[in-house]
Amino acid sequence: MIRINLLGVPKPKGKKKGVPAFTMPSLEFSPGSPAVLAAVAVALVALGNGLYWYKLDREKKSIAEHMQVAQARNAQLAIIQTKYLERQKQADAYKRRVDVIDQLRNNQSGPVSLLSMVADTVNGTEAVWINSMQDQGASVAIDGTALSSDAVANLITNLQKTGYFKNIEMKESVQDDAVRDMQAFQFTLTCEKAKS
Repeated sequence: MIRINLLGVPKPKGKKKGVPAFTMPSLEFSPGSPAVLAAVAVALVALGNGLYWYKLDREKKSIAEHMQVAQARNAQLAIIQTKYLERQKQADAYKRRVDVIDQLRNNQSGPVSLLSMVADTVNGTEAVWINSMQDQGASVAIDGTALSSDAVANLITNLQKTGYFKNIEMKESVQDDAVRDMQAFQFTLTCEKAKS
């Protein structure tokens, strides 16, 4: 019979007994052995995991600190925004009041400026007198007397040059029979106001 030693342990020489000697296999840790390489790889992976966890933990704490600072800043800005909106409402109310006052002043001086402009135009036109003037909102009716029909035409031209009126029509122009010493014309003009 042939015996094969599967344990890899040399057979002791000398006494022959029926019980073979059994020894535990031993691990050898040499620098190039697979067990050492596996242990080093596991240690490196564990170290990498530990470092990555430490980095993530630091980022978590940093984000939490930044979040607290941002929330405090947000609360401050909310108070400032509330004050700003309140002041903006006050400013808008003040502006509306000023606009109403300005509009009232403009409406108050509107008839004065119209009368002044017509008076200056009539004074700049020779041989023309105004008997009455009526402001009818969108138009103005002017009744007057002129020494000639050319004087009425000159008045119409001068009124158009002011830019205050966009359309001027003569309703009537008749010779006044009541004036005997000279020639006189009674005229009525309708002047449509230009929108400004």
